[in-house]
This record gives sequence, C-alpha cells and structure tokens, in this order.
Amino acid sequence: MHDKIIILDFGSQTTQLIGRRVRELNTYCEIVPYNKFPFGDRSVKGVILSGSPFSVNDDNAFKTDLTRIKGMFPVLGICYGAQLMALTSGGEVGKNGSREYGRAHLSVKEMNDPLLGNIPQNSQVWMSHGDTIVSVPENFSVIASTEDVALAAYRIEGEQTWGVQFHPEVFHTAGGTKILDNFLSICGMKKDWTPASFIETTVAELKEVLGDDKVILALSGGVDSSVTAVLLNRAIGRNLTCIFVDHGLLRKHEFETVLKNYEHLGLNVIGVDAKQHFYQELEGVTDPERKRKIIGKGFIDIFDQEAHKLKDIKWLAQGTIYPDIIESLSITGVTIKSHHNVGGLPEKMHLSLCEPLRLLFKDEVRRIGLELGMQPHLIHRHPFPGPGLGIRILGEITPEKVRIAQDADDIFITNLRSAGLYDKVWQAGAILLPVQSVGVMGDERTYENTIALRAVTSTDAMTADWAHLPYEFLAKVSNEIINKVAGVNRVVYDISSKPPATIEWE
Repeated sequence: MHDKIIILDFGSQTTQLIGRRVRELNTYCEIVPYNKFPFGDRSVKGVILSGSPFSVNDDNAFKTDLTRIKGMFPVLGICYGAQLMALTSGGEVGKNGSREYGRAHLSVKEMNDPLLGNIPQNSQVWMSHGDTIVSVPENFSVIASTEDVALAAYRIEGEQTWGVQFHPEVFHTAGGTKILDNFLSICGMKKDWTPASFIETTVAELKEVLGDDKVILALSGGVDSSVTAVLLNRAIGRNLTCIFVDHGLLRKHEFETVLKNYEHLGLNVIGVDAKQHFYQELEGVTDPERKRKIIGKGFIDIFDQEAHKLKDIKWLAQGTIYPDIIESLSITGVTIKSHHNVGGLPEKMHLSLCEPLRLLFKDEVRRIGLELGMQPHLIHRHPFPGPGLGIRILGEITPEKVRIAQDADDIFITNLRSAGLYDKVWQAGAILLPVQSVGVMGDERTYENTIALRAVTSTDAMTADWAHLPYEFLAKVSNEIINKVAGVNRVVYDISSKPPATIEWE
C-alpha cells in the first residue's frame, strides 16, 4: 500500500485540482468528504484541508473535529481550511478585514519556513475569499502577508500545521506547485508514485484478487475502457473477455477500426453488430432523454445477452475513473451523479465490480496507457459520448441521418488531424440539425440539411470554450462537407461556451 496524503473536501470547486497537483508531484493522494477521515489508516502521512463555498461563520458550513488530526499529522489548510483552523483554535474570522479576490503578491516574512522556502518575494498568488482571518492565538506565527491581507499564511508553533488564505493549487499562483512540493517533503513523502509503479502494484493486486476468475468488460473504444482492458489483460490474460457493441451510432468505420486496434493489443474481444436493433427501438423517438434511455437500456440488454453465452463469469470490469467516484460521493446530501459506466449491469447480472482505474484522473489514465505501450492515437482520442451520434442527430434517428452525420463528422475530424489541430482541441464533432434551408447547387435550388460543427477547448469538461479555429480551415471543411455529403447544403460553427451552453447539443 502506497503512503498517501488525504485531502479533506469541504466542497471547493478546486478540490480535484489540489489532488491533480499532488499527483503531478508523483505522490499518491485521496480526496474524501470533510467528515470521513480514515482514522486507523497507517498509510496516511499528511492532510490538506480544501476551500469551501461557505463562510466558516455560516450555520450550515461544513465543520469537523480537527483535534484528532492537527498535531497528529502535518496539516495544510487552504483558504476555508486555514480559516476553520484559526476559528476553532480561538481566533477570529470575519468580514471586517479586507476582502480579496484575484491576483495578489506575497510578502514572505519567514524565509526559512519549511512551507514557504524558496518562494520568491512578491510572487503572485491567487486569492478568493470574502472572509479573512482577523486575529489568531499567540501560538500562531504569521509567515506571509499580501498588500491587503496581513494573515496570508501562518504556522502553528509546536505543530507541523500551516494555513494559507490563497490557493496554491491554481495556475495563477506562481509558486503554488513549489509550496505543495514543500508540504509533501514535510510529510516525508518519497514522491515515487509513477505510472510504472501504479501498473506494477495494480497488476499484482488484480492477480491476487481475481485469481483464476473470469471477467467481462464492456468496451466503448474510448480511453478509459481501453486502458482498463489492457491493464486487466496484463494481469489475467485470456480470463478477460471484452464485449464491444456497435449500436449504429459510432463514428464512420469506428467499429472495424476499434476491433482492429484491440486485435493489435492482443485482447480477447467479441464484436456485436446491433445496429438494426437500435434503429428499430429509436424509430419515431425525438425526445433527447428518451433517446438516451433507449440507447442505455439497449446496450445493457445486448451486453447481457452476449455475457450469458459465456460461462463462469464472476466479475464485471468498468473504466470508472476518479472524478466519477468523487462526484458520486455526496458531501451535501445530494449525489451529483451515479458513477457506473453501464448503470444497472452489476446488479442485473449478479457480478462483482472491478474498477482498476477508479482512483486515477483522466490525464493519469493517459499516462498509464502510454506506459502500457498503447499507441498514442488510442490514448489521445477526443472524448465521445456513450449514446454517440444519438445525441448529435437532433430529432428522430434514421439510418440515412446517421450516414449524413457520420460523413460530415469524418470530414471534420480528418481535416483537424491533417491540419495539426486535433490535439489542440478537447472535443469535436458534427451535429445534424432538424433544420432545412434553401440553397443553390449548379442551376438548381435545393432544400436540404444543416450541419453544425462543434469544437471546444477544455481541461476537464467542467467548463469549455469554443475553439478559435482558423477561418481558412473552417471554410475548407464547410466546402468539403457541402460538396461531398449528399443531403447537406449549409454548415454553421457553434461559438457557445460552457457554461451557459453544454459541449453536446442534447
């Protein structure tokens, strides 16, 4: 078991970012709800308290007893975490001090402090708090200030406990990574948690837990399920059977291409052509939510049919990753979303669940895939929605509309690759609109379909901006789609950001 840092989540939007920054420093960490500290876990070597949307003075603020943590482990409180420690130690937090948002500059008062060592004077930090620490007990030492906040950082004497009112995890804090690195050194972390060490440890654990048991995995062609498959294949070989269902809503030639890629990886894969089943079930359906449910249920039914043809299956493997787990761990009483990739399958099939990537972030999954020897084009693929083109064809789905959407999408993605733009975009695709308009081709008037192109930049899909693709590129793609895709006479480009729009249209 790896030594770890525990991040107590008080509900901040940047809690996951803290985790990613710590992982980037080759250190294993886990994010847990603020009131779920794993007492008794000897692998815990330090604790970070996150920020929060609440004021520490709010009646409904998230609060927990820190007396069994502070002094027992090195602790770093960030923003709300720093204010909570000050308040519960007898200090005062209020709104009568300066409020500070955005960039500020740090004046370090204790240059030999272990946390702020090697942080240059006046380096930029990022503030985001309405409250501020007004006063602290005598055993608190102020180790840094900003122009407007006297208590920007403190240390508690006699403990390895620090608090900072800025956010070291965000990009705008110039020395933020160094501060986190210093804290990890204080905790005695070896910083040896790498893709290679993860693979070695995980393969050994899978061999021990699974033994000679047989496992099935639903492949989607995406990064998460593919890396899960290769990792499991390394551990249990032919005892893993992968099922790849073609619901007829994949990209052009995707089914054949993905099967060929998996064959190259040495995986035991069953490909199922279920296009007609899905087209039949979706006939006449226009409501987006109904379409999603039909596609989801159809997938489970087909997968279940294929799985029952196999004998002695005991485990269902899934490509669940850490953000899915975090979002399903409610700290507010409201679950954001269920994390099961193919919801309902484990219960329906009476199988145990195997999720070897459940504690990895997306960028870590990609690094693991590359370390496993997977081809870069498999690892750096854009995300693609589970319902596929089912939510990129607005309105009723028909085989003819699928052909139009696939052809237009193929032209768009092919051009992104050839222009060297594919890797600069987080996600891209073509949407077939239920809108027809007048056009002219040759000497004839046409009344045909409209394609909307969508390309966004993002780091985690929580927010996204429309990709500022060159006009010349968009003109080329538009001309090619209109000239080559029968049934299309107009192409538009979506310049909406998320929020308020979403990445997909349905």
